Amino acid sequence: MGLLEKGLEADLARFFEEDDLQGNAYYLRELPETAVECQLKIKSDLILCGLPYFVAAFNYLGGNLKYEAFKKYEGKKLAKGEIIPFSLPFSIALTGERIALNLLQRGSAVATFTGKFTDKALPHNVKILDTRKTTPGLRSLEKYAVRVGGGFNHRFSQADVWMIKDNHKTFFGGLKPAWDFFQKMHTHYQGIVVEIHSIDEFKLAIELGVKHVMLDNFSLEGIKKAIDFKKDGMTIEISGGVNLENCEQYFIKGVDAISIGALTHSAPHIDLSMKIKNLYTDVGKDSYEF
Repeated sequence: MGLLEKGLEADLARFFEEDDLQGNAYYLRELPETAVECQLKIKSDLILCGLPYFVAAFNYLGGNLKYEAFKKYEGKKLAKGEIIPFSLPFSIALTGERIALNLLQRGSAVATFTGKFTDKALPHNVKILDTRKTTPGLRSLEKYAVRVGGGFNHRFSQADVWMIKDNHKTFFGGLKPAWDFFQKMHTHYQGIVVEIHSIDEFKLAIELGVKHVMLDNFSLEGIKKAIDFKKDGMTIEISGGVNLENCEQYFIKGVDAISIGALTHSAPHIDLSMKIKNLYTDVGKDSYEF
């Protein structure tokens, strides 16, 4: 068992409990364990992502799939109609396919959508970042998929990097008292990112020694004006209102990164399916799609 599979055990237990794995012991006992040929069918043009999760789902049930056999497909652009073959006992293929496909479809959707942004951003040396706007319970998968799609992870939790947002400033009474609060955390190697809402606030951030700023919902003119004040060693992140149709206008020299919540909360659906074929009898000689 690989380290990732071990790390996914608790999640997989929860996923299969949701799918009522324990609901009918007689049915589970009676499912044939005959080996079947399985085909993972690609039904959309996509970046395939999540195969470690796909493999782990079947292996959680006692399958013996080796990720090395699938590794060459992970992160690859595949075309509609391509097929990835493998074999499993019928009982495990049938019981695990929906969880495995759900995870693979979600990962592939996020990676594919992220890839559309990163393909545009790469020539401009602008990083595409995710956010914490993830599906509850699937943050690990979705942030993994952003990386596979060529993007970068922002932070996994509130405490990975301190981030001063509008609600902090409202509560503490402005940027400076909020900045002072987080300085008191005494986390020497932990950075602080400040969400900025105006040029005046950007100038104050410079006075305070802020190194990492996020310009929230700035106009293009406002972004360019802020860049004029940018100091050496500072990073400027853009957030708010950036989509596939308008992102290229934000690839401005001096912009280091763009964070896009839609990577994880609005990735368009992609389509995958799995077919099986009985290898040893005439029964089930035709393949059927799950």
